Amino acid sequence: MLQNIRVVLVNTSHPGNIGGAARAMKNMGFADLVLVDPLEFPSPKADARASGATDVLTAARVVATLEEALVGCSLVLGTSARDRRIPWPLLDPRESAVTSLEQAAKGGKVALVFGREYAGLTNEELQRCHYHVHIPSDPEFGSLNLAAAVQVLTYEVRMAWLAQQNKPTKMEKTEALAEGDAEVCTAEEMESFYRHLERVMLDIRFLDPEKPRHLMPRLRRLYGRAGVSKLEMNILRGILTETQKAIRGEPHKRGGS
Repeated sequence: MLQNIRVVLVNTSHPGNIGGAARAMKNMGFADLVLVDPLEFPSPKADARASGATDVLTAARVVATLEEALVGCSLVLGTSARDRRIPWPLLDPRESAVTSLEQAAKGGKVALVFGREYAGLTNEELQRCHYHVHIPSDPEFGSLNLAAAVQVLTYEVRMAWLAQQNKPTKMEKTEALAEGDAEVCTAEEMESFYRHLERVMLDIRFLDPEKPRHLMPRLRRLYGRAGVSKLEMNILRGILTETQKAIRGEPHKRGGS
């Protein structure tokens, strides 16, 4: 299951932190590292801080955008140390570990996303996450090194994984579901849906581009919390497509389940 969990570092400014994160990952049995537009990589500074985890660095993938880093992921958890204007489903590290393993046990890919050392993740980046994860550090000194944050979350996942080794798996529950209901949509499928939804809301004038009033972020939060399956997504996309046909005056079919 640990192989289904990916660590994503966004716009890391110091290569030493990349090496430290790789070391933390290898300590806990993780190997899938994706770097979004790092300031400097590869780097001998990263190699030095990795302290034997250079294989994780060698296998790391570098991409230009967070969207590319999340391809194939059906669960995205973003670390956040700040209060946000729009509240998002919030987990502590232990809860995030259990949630991650539940998804990984179904064969889904999970992304643990960490932001910039100086500013964390932007609001837009956090809106791409199903959950926000907050490490409850001392409020008097809450600044946590990037590699240390990676260590905390991967440690919790490993501890939860070890605790599950002698316990019944939840896979028995999902086997009773139809295949389409058990398989959760990936990040890119959700992004495609959000673009489709926004177009339709603009077409029917439900969304005013001049006064969006945080409508799309709130809908992202709603659907992200729901854990939409592929079958459910087919229904949602079908509704949107038929709505567009109705707007154009085209004949449309009766819906079904």
